[in-house]
Amino acid sequence: MSQQPTPSHRAEIDGLRAIAVLAVVFYHFGLPGVSGGFVGVDVFFVLSGFLIGGILWREKIATGRLALGQFYLRRIRRLAPAYVAMSVAVLVVGWFALLPNDFRETAKGVIAATVYLSNVLFFRQSGYFDGAAEDKVLLHTWSLSVEEQFYVFLPLVFLVLGRSRRAMVIGFAVLFVASLLTSIPMTARSQPAAFYLFPFRAWELLAGVLLAIWGIETRSMYRSKSWVSYLGMALVLSAVVLIEPGNAFPGWQAIFPVLGTVFLIANGRHDNWINRILSMRVPVMIGLISYSLYLWHWPVFTLSTYVQGDYAGPGEAALWISVSVVLAALSWAFIEQPVRRAKSLGAGAIFGGAAVASILLLGAAGYVFRADGINGRFGPQADIHINATGDFLQDFSRCTIAKDGAFAGLEVCPIGPEGRPPEILIWGDSHVRAMYEGLAQAADEHDRAALVIWSAGCAPAFDLAKQESAATAAQDAACTAANAQIRDGLASMRDIRTVLLIGRWTYYATGAGTGIDAHNTIKLHSDMYPDLPQSEVLGHALRDTVREISGRDLFVYILEQPPEVASYSAPSVARGLAHGRLTPDQATTLSAIGRADAENRAASAQAAVVQSGGNILGTWDQFCDAFLCDAVIENTGQYFDNNHLTNAAARRIRAVLEPVFDRGLND
Repeated sequence: MSQQPTPSHRAEIDGLRAIAVLAVVFYHFGLPGVSGGFVGVDVFFVLSGFLIGGILWREKIATGRLALGQFYLRRIRRLAPAYVAMSVAVLVVGWFALLPNDFRETAKGVIAATVYLSNVLFFRQSGYFDGAAEDKVLLHTWSLSVEEQFYVFLPLVFLVLGRSRRAMVIGFAVLFVASLLTSIPMTARSQPAAFYLFPFRAWELLAGVLLAIWGIETRSMYRSKSWVSYLGMALVLSAVVLIEPGNAFPGWQAIFPVLGTVFLIANGRHDNWINRILSMRVPVMIGLISYSLYLWHWPVFTLSTYVQGDYAGPGEAALWISVSVVLAALSWAFIEQPVRRAKSLGAGAIFGGAAVASILLLGAAGYVFRADGINGRFGPQADIHINATGDFLQDFSRCTIAKDGAFAGLEVCPIGPEGRPPEILIWGDSHVRAMYEGLAQAADEHDRAALVIWSAGCAPAFDLAKQESAATAAQDAACTAANAQIRDGLASMRDIRTVLLIGRWTYYATGAGTGIDAHNTIKLHSDMYPDLPQSEVLGHALRDTVREISGRDLFVYILEQPPEVASYSAPSVARGLAHGRLTPDQATTLSAIGRADAENRAASAQAAVVQSGGNILGTWDQFCDAFLCDAVIENTGQYFDNNHLTNAAARRIRAVLEPVFDRGLND
């Protein structure tokens, strides 16, 4: 086999790295005009595939084997030092800045990132009660985990198919097509999976690998026509400017930045103004520090906004971007470069040092996680809201996806005595989850077996379709399908005697959230009532649902939605108190709402619930006096956000559930 030349340094690739990292940084810091700046990660994926794929392909065809030890040694030299420094800094600053729940979750992120699984962690956390992205200090490491999984996957493909160049090329091409063709439909079905998980992102890295193989096999000079570079840059910049964040990405939209990057690399040595600009000193320098800048910018953003709140404007954002650049330059100069250039550090020292650093990092993060984020660091006033922040995790250990029977494919959660068929069906949306601990305790106290089924943003009523801003079209359709399945399942569940409906009725009646979640919207549709206002559609749907269930000789109860405390968020109030942005009096104001205001907000929903004809279980007296409704009662937080109860509140008000669980009232 002929010896392949080692490629010389390509300055324009560093310039392309600069575009990628600046797009991500500007997007994260909220600068205008870069709504799709997150596609910078897609550019990085193609670049990584091209560079790493090229290295391994040259080595394989030149020597017939892969020196995996040297490969991973280079990866550790390149990636580990700056990552460890960033993670240590995050844990140190987190001690002073982060509330216990957030500190615990950050420690979990450090653990996951250190073992190359943070993308899986954040995929699993992408549910309804997941914290806002700005609270996840290690969120950006998801893409690093995808790349690190690629570093395991790519050599395996070489080893499995390495007897034949043709087999390797075909194998990579098949994997590329398979990943792309599964990523697009997966975006509609489960956008978090398509976004975070390696199998659905592999095609982007493989695009770079295939380009590298093409270049080596054809001995390409990476020099074609000027228009190739112009088109490539147009695709990348258009993606940065025009793509919107949301449930439609990655899907087919990711093709544009990936294809643009392929064009730019493929024509990178052509003498045109795009390549000349990319090869200039400033873009190249930014490209050289791009890894460190990517590592440091997100913790700078999350921790600064965590402590002080949102930036006052682009000027302040630019200041913090400058801080990120300075940290990145220092990280590159004093951490990355010394380790990469230290010839005295042999393989044993590098592997051993990485192992020791990882163990110490895992130990420190593990301690924080096991200590539940270490309470007691911010004083008693903040602790009320800190405790409410952490009091929304329920014990779902008995929940399973039903494999067969009436509810096959749905997640079902039995409560009460084990081993008995359920006598009560509890059906609803995320407010069921918020009430879960109270429901489970009531079931145990009354020795009644019950089955809980819930789906976020899904009103428990038959013959309704919805369009929700916080859900994908597939999730909207799944809600309607699940409710239809529950309707059919009830007919075959002979032991069910009672049904309890729980929902955020005000959201469904008004079509929008309130206060801190006013941006969330939902539209309800019913073929049976196409021209009615939404609150009346809800009322008619609840009425028809109650009538149908009652017609099966079942008791039907509806839990009145507790009042919404529009401006309250336990994490936000806790953070404000902890960092001096709120006084105790201001926190008290945010933690309450006038009863008249709450009643005005709930009026159409209350009318719909009354119209249903179900047995209504009142809750308002548990939270309100004649004038105010409170999110804090007797120094205990009752709400996690402006509409979901804490576990403490769910247990406290469980007496309102007495009619549901009292056997004498429902036999």
